[in-house]
Amino acid sequence: MARTRVRIASLVALSTALLLSAGCGGEGDGDTSARAGTDGAKGGAKDKPVVVVTTTWEGAFAKAAGAEDVKVIVPRSVHHAPDYDPKPSDLAAVAGADFVLYAPFEPYAAKIKEAAGSKAELVEVDLDNDVDKVGAEVARLGKLFGTEDAAAQWKTTFSGEYAELSADVKAAWPAGKSPSVVTQVFTAWSAKLAGANVVGTYGPEPVTPAQLADLSKKKPALVLDNAHMSTGPVLPDSGAKQVKIVNYPGDDLDLLPVYRNAATELKKAMGAS
Repeated sequence: MARTRVRIASLVALSTALLLSAGCGGEGDGDTSARAGTDGAKGGAKDKPVVVVTTTWEGAFAKAAGAEDVKVIVPRSVHHAPDYDPKPSDLAAVAGADFVLYAPFEPYAAKIKEAAGSKAELVEVDLDNDVDKVGAEVARLGKLFGTEDAAAQWKTTFSGEYAELSADVKAAWPAGKSPSVVTQVFTAWSAKLAGANVVGTYGPEPVTPAQLADLSKKKPALVLDNAHMSTGPVLPDSGAKQVKIVNYPGDDLDLLPVYRNAATELKKAMGAS
């Protein structure tokens, strides 16, 4: 936390750099990715909000909700957002945004907005790939952006593919029986996708010896591990297969591949081809 506070304090210096660069046509003018295709007015092109997001996860939610002008601050290679040092160009993007999307575990988002002097609306997003929560968040954001029709259309496509993926994974159950699983708290959505029987959860803190003993007694067939917060083998001597589940979408900000990849990994772990 001390490290994060130091970086938050540095945003004041970054905002000064932003003002200087903007005054001489430097980096602030060069970073136009958040405003591509806009007409210079607030919201960019007519009825098209400019949305700045901290990570690709929020970005995928925004895109699903109908946003077309989305700028991601934290590179996908940075798995833990608070470890990222915002740049003056990031502040420039925030300064020109209508909405700034962040997650509760990214405490510097409000400071970024403050340092950039932005009048954007700061929106907290419930980052969870649970099918029901995704649907609710996308609908909420669509209403906020004024893109309800696009959000509804995406949800229809998503619901159809999710149902197909879920059925495909369930068809791969060993001996036709739902597998018992232990899951990291932020990957429980993948257990739901598989129709698995959750016998225990762990995290986000490392598993303690007492938890290890308790979870091992449950005799899970699979351990669903969070690829972004992995602490290595969770139940190394239990015989359970550990499956890495990825939560964050790629740079294309498409949520559907997250579910496709999870389905593929789950089927492999269950012995399906």
